Amino acid sequence: MDTSLLDPPAVAGPATTLSWPAPDPTARRRAPRTRRTVVLTIAATVAALASIAIGNTAVGAIAVLFVISWPLERLWRRHPVGVRRLALRTDLAYAVASPALQFVGLVAAVALAAVSLAWLPGLALRPVVGLLPGWVRTTAGILLFDLLVYWTHRWSHTVPLFWRFHAIHHSTRHLDWVSGFRTHPLDGAFIAPAFALVLAAGFDPEITGALAVLQFVVGIWAHLNVRWRLRKLRFLVLTPDFHHWHHANEPEAINTNFSTLLPVWDLLFGTFRMPDGPGPQRYGVDEAVPSSIGAQLLYPFRRTGRRTRRRGVHADAATD
Repeated sequence: MDTSLLDPPAVAGPATTLSWPAPDPTARRRAPRTRRTVVLTIAATVAALASIAIGNTAVGAIAVLFVISWPLERLWRRHPVGVRRLALRTDLAYAVASPALQFVGLVAAVALAAVSLAWLPGLALRPVVGLLPGWVRTTAGILLFDLLVYWTHRWSHTVPLFWRFHAIHHSTRHLDWVSGFRTHPLDGAFIAPAFALVLAAGFDPEITGALAVLQFVVGIWAHLNVRWRLRKLRFLVLTPDFHHWHHANEPEAINTNFSTLLPVWDLLFGTFRMPDGPGPQRYGVDEAVPSSIGAQLLYPFRRTGRRTRRRGVHADAATD
């Protein structure tokens, strides 16, 4: 058995040299226009049109998302990043491949839900849940599922095995309309025990399904490159400002804002961060995550020597 997946994370000290420093805010720039990028753009356009012709709705959905998001990011832009930014092709590849990746994640999730035995405490709760009035049961199901998602997300940052997969999502150095698609399929599978518990407890399956869809849509909204503060909503629901702090690669933002829908859990467990003043300036991870989608999908399974978790470690400590 390969025990490397369970190895504790290496902690960067003053003498440690990290291979993937967080980006300098002044270094944001467009991707260079070369003959290769022009050829790839043309090829990708042809492939996208062919994909639509054979019924791949993901490509059409991406186009709709862009049409909706682009004006918002132009009018209320948080960071001066052009549409044709660095690593855009990687994030677009994740978006186009999302149906296939989601299928892989679903298969893994079903297996993980079964072996996790999370359905056992769910069965124990089932008689109690059955006694609840309809609206109370619905409200309790929503709160329970969102709480379990909070802790699953929190563990994906603190458990080394989980972080190997979740680091892919955090490796993007630009947050915008398409960056939220960059997710390893097995990263999403870790939420399966929460589904198993809630379903086994007797809560309506439509609740968890609707919440999963809602969290996906809210997640896309939360990654937008917009400067909205929305202070009146910050204690009620996930906002872009809230989630940008979660992605920030800055010491004061480490291990904060884990909620994916209701910030109440961060308030209760002491991980809420929404300071006044300028928003976060640095995103990304402190480890050498590959840039292509294929290499990223294989990255969690590879031993790359000394591995440094982003959570709790900041690149500036190694570069000062």
